[in-house]
Amino acid sequence: LTSSNTINASADNQSYCQQPTSLIIKTMRSPILALALLAATVSARQAPFVKPALARATSSSSVQSSKSALDVTSALTTTDVNTKIAIRGGDDDASLSMSARFKIGGYFSLWYILNVVYNILNKKYLNVISAPLTVGSLQFLVGSLYCIILWTTKLRAPPILTPSGKTAVNKVGFYHMAGQELSMMSLNAGAVSFTHIVKALEPFFSAMVSGVIFGKWMNPVVYATLIPVVGGVAYACLKERAFSWLAFYTAMGSNLAFALRAVVSKSALDASGGELGENLTSVNLFGIVTCYAFIQSIPLFLMGEGLSFIQLWKDALPNSSTYELVKGLVISGLFHYLNNEVMYLALSNVHPVTLAVGNTMKR
Repeated sequence: LTSSNTINASADNQSYCQQPTSLIIKTMRSPILALALLAATVSARQAPFVKPALARATSSSSVQSSKSALDVTSALTTTDVNTKIAIRGGDDDASLSMSARFKIGGYFSLWYILNVVYNILNKKYLNVISAPLTVGSLQFLVGSLYCIILWTTKLRAPPILTPSGKTAVNKVGFYHMAGQELSMMSLNAGAVSFTHIVKALEPFFSAMVSGVIFGKWMNPVVYATLIPVVGGVAYACLKERAFSWLAFYTAMGSNLAFALRAVVSKSALDASGGELGENLTSVNLFGIVTCYAFIQSIPLFLMGEGLSFIQLWKDALPNSSTYELVKGLVISGLFHYLNNEVMYLALSNVHPVTLAVGNTMKR
């Protein structure tokens, strides 16, 4: 966490993704395409949705009587305290099979690799076109087109949402849009390392959102393990030579938005055996969330950056061709979508706080 002491914002923004990154991208061109194909294959081969044990156990009582997305979440909180503490993703049996553990580990590993490539590409093009809101919205567009193509060609069964499902997905889409746009603003405002230091607090936010807002409390020992994370981030921020308040506040806002996204998405997955729609697997859920996020991001980037993006694009043309810029934005958008889609595969099998801890390890 303290490694950012040796990195300042100006050096980071200028040298982080110039010649070294160009060399990386050139040498990784074939592996990058292979990774994208692998992620798409993993998502396409996902097993049909099976309603998790916890949701099955509660569906006969409170879940059946609730119709809205928030009712689904509150239904999971009507069980006794011990059940709330024991909530886990996908299975109520603590002794997972070895194959299940390898599958979850595979999701996390692929998520990490895809995210590394995305971060390199994203920062590279933000250095060229300093329009984080517009670039973020274009990445949503690429992801939306990707999943729409899969649905229209029947490579993936298209989801069908109920009215309560549309309400739930709309909220998750807003949290996803807000978290991504705030992350883009933070990365653009300060050093990459500083943004990732602050975003390492995501487990703390997930734990607080689960407990305070949705009433899902865990064992106190779990919260005690988050103290070193909070302390480490605070110490690293105090020692940060390239500290930026804008980068700090936007990264903290991103933590809150992504924590809400994870917890509400998990509740939707646990209760999506028919209450919210059909074919609502984890990858289909993220696909719809991405479409909603793109629509909601349009007014934001128009108000925040508007026509200035056109001038920034023209300023970038002397150093890059239009083809290279478009190709770069499309590839970065594809990797943004794929790394988050694999993350949703992991979320369907673990608790949101577990996912957030994995996110911190990734950083």
